[in-house]
Amino acid sequence: MKAKLFRIGLLTIGLLTVFGSASAQRRIDRGERRELRADRREIRADTRAIRGDRRETRQDVRERRADVREYREDKSEGASQAELRADRREIRADTRAISGDQRELREDVRDRRGDVRDYRRDRRDARQDSRHSCSLSFWDRAIRSA
Repeated sequence: MKAKLFRIGLLTIGLLTVFGSASAQRRIDRGERRELRADRREIRADTRAIRGDRRETRQDVRERRADVREYREDKSEGASQAELRADRREIRADTRAISGDQRELREDVRDRRGDVRDYRRDRRDARQDSRHSCSLSFWDRAIRSA
């Protein structure tokens, strides 16, 4: 008997919790939801682009290290000055390109971080607006009925 009452009580509490959270959750209007969805998609696309850029930069760094290794081998084998000079120029150009890519990547990450911050603020504002509009409509109805 106690076990049966316990189960009924537990089931009742669970149902009240589910219905309470469902009724507490307000609907965001359709236009705002569409904007938030577009923002989420844009953030995901930026994230994918940043990952791709990081992969490319890592590959460029590996290639530059290989070039430096080849340069050292050529230098120890006694390659011509012209060949060594060309290798140094190539390494210097690769280093500058990698630095520029990393700078752009930092800017992209900073921009994405701002986009995420703006998205979260917009979502919070939309949720608050939907709560306030529901409570205002309640008071409007109360005033009109009086």
